[in-house]
Amino acid sequence: MFYIINILGIISFAISGVLIAFHKKMDVFGILIIAFVTSVGGGTLGDVLLGNTPVGWMEDIIFSYIILGSTVFAIIFRSKINYLRTSLFLFDTIGIGLYTVVGIQKGLNAELHPVICIALGTITASFGGVIRDILCNEIPVIFRKEVYATACILGGITYFVLILFPINNDVVFIISGSVVIVVRLLAVKFKIALPNIYSSEKE
Repeated sequence: MFYIINILGIISFAISGVLIAFHKKMDVFGILIIAFVTSVGGGTLGDVLLGNTPVGWMEDIIFSYIILGSTVFAIIFRSKINYLRTSLFLFDTIGIGLYTVVGIQKGLNAELHPVICIALGTITASFGGVIRDILCNEIPVIFRKEVYATACILGGITYFVLILFPINNDVVFIISGSVVIVVRLLAVKFKIALPNIYSSEKE
């Protein structure tokens, strides 16, 4: 299940990278680079922080093939999925939900404190998007008032609450990742956001 979740996260982030690269009118090489860094950026940072080198995607060529395949798929079917705002948001949200669980599990494997595991899950989930947005000359979502990292943290807390009970690990993975996705979806639907300290100032 952990391996499957990792693959699904890579696919989701790759497609979100392709969508924003389309919006920026990049060439095919640029699209592939954005898809790649979005997919593996967070996981790479997580592995480096844990001292796991070579990092995961370097040890398993399947990940590179999946990113390439997802990129080609998104390019071919861009007319079907390129409702930019909705599609980008959806795939990015699925990606952070899945990668939050991946990062937490890596922290547990390294026998880290739960708080550090949640922080690692948040970093793993969000850093690929940070790199993507910076390369595309956008302010990263995590640094705006949208509920992003907060959703990852809530998913992480859910994970550690669930493992206190006799629940199958696969179910814990699914529920925790779903909490991240649902929290972010609800936050956008009902326009829930973190306080903006600049809202009262003149632009």
